[in-house]
Amino acid sequence: MIKKLLRLVMTTIGVAIGYGVFLLVRFLINLEGVPIRTLTDTEEFWMSVIFELIFAILFFKLTPILSKQSRKAAINIEMELKGVSSSDMITGTVGLIAGFIIAFLLTQLYELFQITWLSVSLTIVTYIVLGYLGIVIATRKGSDLINAINAAKKTQFVGGKGKAKGAEATPKIFDTSVIIDGRISDIMRTGFIEGRIIIPEFVLVELRHIADSSDSLKRQRGRRGLDILNKIQIDYGIEIYNTAEEKSLEEIPEVDVKLLKLAQIMNGKVVTNDFNLNKVAAIKGVEVLNINELANTLKPVVLPGEMMQLFLVKEGKEQNQAVAYLDDGTMIVVEDGRRFIGQTIETTVTSVLQTSAGRMIFAKPKMKK
Repeated sequence: MIKKLLRLVMTTIGVAIGYGVFLLVRFLINLEGVPIRTLTDTEEFWMSVIFELIFAILFFKLTPILSKQSRKAAINIEMELKGVSSSDMITGTVGLIAGFIIAFLLTQLYELFQITWLSVSLTIVTYIVLGYLGIVIATRKGSDLINAINAAKKTQFVGGKGKAKGAEATPKIFDTSVIIDGRISDIMRTGFIEGRIIIPEFVLVELRHIADSSDSLKRQRGRRGLDILNKIQIDYGIEIYNTAEEKSLEEIPEVDVKLLKLAQIMNGKVVTNDFNLNKVAAIKGVEVLNINELANTLKPVVLPGEMMQLFLVKEGKEQNQAVAYLDDGTMIVVEDGRRFIGQTIETTVTSVLQTSAGRMIFAKPKMKK
């Protein structure tokens, strides 16, 4: 029933368009200077009928194709809208209205041309171009405007109890390694991470691929990452960022490079524990919050000359060296300690080496008097 009704409507539209085409043809025939005789009323009637029949049949036949394409377009629009945040929809609508207002003011000047078809054409083009520019500029720069408004609000409440917590905070973008690591959940519980928590869609896809891996170790790590992600979502709420509309990311195959590019686009910070990603981010000028650096900073301070009780577990790389570990995993290299492997001895710290990859402590066995 609906298909028949749709065909009836489309056929009626075809008749109307056919009559419009007939009017256009009659207008062109009746123009002054055109060497064509004037049509009689009967000829005009049959010509209009012919045009109406042609377009009615055309639209009747095209109804299934147009219906199918319209359904596909509606589904595509729906999928696109799912990836658009509410803030982008609001700013895009405001930008569209602003573009139409500017277009209306500009089109008032087109009336001076005194040429109907030219003014109408320019009016249509102006509305389309300025409307599109309004949407694009508003969605691209809307977040900056919102941050500026939040910053202005912050200045009004500095020192007061009404300060909005995290309103001005930079978005934090999590990578795959920090999710699998799991310590980020404990850090978030302390309240040290503020602002929007962003999980890019391609990171979620990478986690799923790791969880589906044929390698048992990788599969276990991937499933752990998904469990941590689910826990963070329940406890704190996260935003799965759809990057389908970011055309600049589609051509980038590597996840880490995509992550840094997204951080530049969003003016955000990448949260990771990947040492190599930290180095690349420094080159590209992207701010990084490295969980390993935070953990190393919070380790107990050890100074040269301190005494430590250590259990030597294995040989070191160099001759006569032995290796011990603290409870937090810090490695201690004991010079001349090879003969004490498997024993707990008292040592004296000789030096501490702090690097971006971690902390190493060097010691030697305490000399007995």
